[in-house]
Amino acid sequence: MSTNTIVLAACLAVAAVLLLGLANMMRGGSANLSQRLMRLRVLLQFLAIVVIMGVLWWRSA
Repeated sequence: MSTNTIVLAACLAVAAVLLLGLANMMRGGSANLSQRLMRLRVLLQFLAIVVIMGVLWWRSA
């Protein structure tokens, strides 16, 4: 698997959780589910940044 694919997968995971959270809020869904999805989004954003930084480091070596 190429590094571009890994970065893309990390970014798509963040986008998917963001869209799920927004859809839940717009349809008036559970506030608890929205909170859990937004916390998951923050975690996935952190992991995506770690992945991106790791790929940049790997390519510079």
